[in-house]
Amino acid sequence: MKCINCGTDNKLKDRTANQGRCIKCNHLFAFEPTSMSNVQITDPFFAKAIADISANNTLFFTPKQLLYFLDNRLRKKSKSISQLGWFFFYVFFNFFTFAVIIGPLIVNIVFIWIFFNRSSSNKLNNTSRKASAKNLQIIGGIVLVVGILISLVSKSFSLFVTIVIMGMLSIYLGTRQLGRIGFLTQEFLLSQSQVKDWLDRWQQINGSIFKILPSPNQENKPATINPDITAYSFDRLVVCDTASIAQLLIANNFHFENNCAILSITGYPQSIFDTTMQMLRRNPDLKVYAIHDCNPRGIGLVHNLRTNANWFFNSEIVIIDIGLTPRQIIATKRGMFIQSSPESAQAAKQLPEEIRQSLSAEELAWLESGKFVELESFTPQRIIKVLQKGIAGSQNLESDDSSLLLVGDTGNDMYVVQSFG
Repeated sequence: MKCINCGTDNKLKDRTANQGRCIKCNHLFAFEPTSMSNVQITDPFFAKAIADISANNTLFFTPKQLLYFLDNRLRKKSKSISQLGWFFFYVFFNFFTFAVIIGPLIVNIVFIWIFFNRSSSNKLNNTSRKASAKNLQIIGGIVLVVGILISLVSKSFSLFVTIVIMGMLSIYLGTRQLGRIGFLTQEFLLSQSQVKDWLDRWQQINGSIFKILPSPNQENKPATINPDITAYSFDRLVVCDTASIAQLLIANNFHFENNCAILSITGYPQSIFDTTMQMLRRNPDLKVYAIHDCNPRGIGLVHNLRTNANWFFNSEIVIIDIGLTPRQIIATKRGMFIQSSPESAQAAKQLPEEIRQSLSAEELAWLESGKFVELESFTPQRIIKVLQKGIAGSQNLESDDSSLLLVGDTGNDMYVVQSFG
């Protein structure tokens, strides 16, 4: 493992002999991968993760974003079965057991079972699952070609039928899995407490990580704002369904760079919330951009803005739903970190009728299955880019080239961004 302080490569025996320190500069290592149980990380791995999620220390990020980021990196590092490796063993065991007619059948069943399980594993990323699904198709093709020839030579109709069923089943399973990989759920390889322990250990040895955000600070005392400033308003408002995303955008100066106000539906930042709302209500041309998790609470954000007297009840302002929506997840070609829970399924079935009418049958089925995606599963850079793109695309709502979809009967209802990214 390389020392992040001087770059010297330290072997295990060197680290052990020097009490976990670099043999050249004596810098203490934060992690010892050989002593970790379920996952192994190194100091360079963790340092690069911090640099990458913060875009080389230029962007703030939340602890949960780091959890998602590390989990994704570890999935990419997880051991995958190489094409040459599995094919060598597949051919070897088929020849080795060829003397007994049932031997190759058992070998193929075992390989089909292994790859099918890997293609649906919630511990692997989509790339590994897709490779396993393609391997199922390859095995199916080999079984059909080689197996049928052997059955014809042996003149065994029962063997022929068995081979055809097995080969077609393997091809069917592989094709089916390829079509649903983007919608399979995942589970964390890590826990939030585990990442917290790593962060505490890292900062104890290497100093504070300045770009990681603390929990959103809800202050009850209103902030003092210059009256000259309150006389103005904003043309745009970004509303988040969680304080953590609002805090993230504010910390990264999104409001300054895009000339907009940022609030959460929960009232963050509380110290200036009432004053900001007073300023916003002065502008009849205000545009509101909603950004939220793809779960029943998040899907209800726009409805809440429309029907809540504390927000924009009986107002004709334009609301653009940036996402995240089931429509965007279903349409995307890239894998997202999809989770599921019984609580989310129950909440989806209790959505108000007005919200249900704005969703397609496919979207409702997706939500009612308990699936959800959190905004914090995306990096700060991705969230900022998506939001900027959504704002830019809403400049001319009547344009045929607009990337927005009107949901409702009038132009005062809601626009939805069709693609998240």
